Amino acid sequence: MNALSLHGAVALVTGAAGGIGQAICAALRAADARVVGADLDAGRECVPCDVTDREQLEALITRTASEHGGLDVVIHAAGITRDAILWKLADEDWSAVMRVNLDAAFLLLRAAAPHLRNSSRGSVVLISSINGERGKLGQSNYAASKAGLIGLAKSAAQDLGRDGARVNVVAPGFIDTAMTQSLPTEIRQRAIAETVLGRAGRPEDVAGAVVFLCSGLAQHITGQVLRVDGGQLMA
Repeated sequence: MNALSLHGAVALVTGAAGGIGQAICAALRAADARVVGADLDAGRECVPCDVTDREQLEALITRTASEHGGLDVVIHAAGITRDAILWKLADEDWSAVMRVNLDAAFLLLRAAAPHLRNSSRGSVVLISSINGERGKLGQSNYAASKAGLIGLAKSAAQDLGRDGARVNVVAPGFIDTAMTQSLPTEIRQRAIAETVLGRAGRPEDVAGAVVFLCSGLAQHITGQVLRVDGGQLMA
């Protein structure tokens, strides 16, 4: 069997309606996983779920595991931005970003932990950002939430490792999505100029890294941050 195959694995993806989330769902399905995509904006291939609502999230995990006979793979791709310079950042914008990007990841991991501990192939990937490592002008809330995901993943990897479940982080750089396409041309060009490869990343680039980390090829990798940034962070 292909070493990248996830044949029979049950995967849950949050933020599945977004550009990166959709690509992750497609890549997991291509690897033969059974995928449940969840998003606040439910669509044809997504079930509705507000990931900031503990009861909704726990019910989704319970239902997924019950209907599919377990839960092996969990991907937290849900995320929002509410950018503002530090002294103009409103309380509600700080809290909103933290709830979706970081708090929801904790709620997700806590609820999924019993299923991951009982799986022979338990794997979690949290979608962070290189801005969680370097910070970014006008993104105190976003950068802090993405940095928090790294700390959460490293701690969860130690908690779950004794049962064989792995927890890793993918940190994208500038990725060509609907969110980034709305940015001013100058900002887009500057971000691309920062990369070593000279182009924006694609959602599929992120999805490929996720599949790798969930596959048998990464069975001895946990607590790690895999950057998918075209060399942007080191530029």
